[in-house]
Amino acid sequence: MEVLDEFDINIIKELEKDGRMAFSAIAATLKISNTMVHQRVNRLTEQGILAGIKPIINEKKIGYDWASFTGITLNKDQDSNRIIEELKNIPEITECYYVTGSFTLYIKIVAQNHEHMRKILYEKIDNIPGISKTDSIIELGCAFKRNITL
Repeated sequence: MEVLDEFDINIIKELEKDGRMAFSAIAATLKISNTMVHQRVNRLTEQGILAGIKPIINEKKIGYDWASFTGITLNKDQDSNRIIEELKNIPEITECYYVTGSFTLYIKIVAQNHEHMRKILYEKIDNIPGISKTDSIIELGCAFKRNITL
């Protein structure tokens, strides 16, 4: 495992404030060279530590007022790769995790309203061969969401 040094951590912290921040502005803030910022960001990206810089969409602001966390039970766990590929085709599924316990997969679904959620669950997900059961918990709001503290 690669260890992050103080420069890497400070560059990441600046990018967390604003992912569009110019590397020259980061360099000026941290009192390091622009070249150093470029090299560090490139290395962190190549190592997979930075997985990209993209916008964070507030789903509620664009009409997706409902969300659920849904556990999925499969007929056969070895079908998970095929089923995951089918789940990727449903744009309202924003996250998918392998989990232990009663479920094989755990997904997050965003929907515009309860009828939209019903259609996603009953007309899209339940029609995927190999899924034996779903169990959903409706999200009432996000208390907080953050990156790991460096």
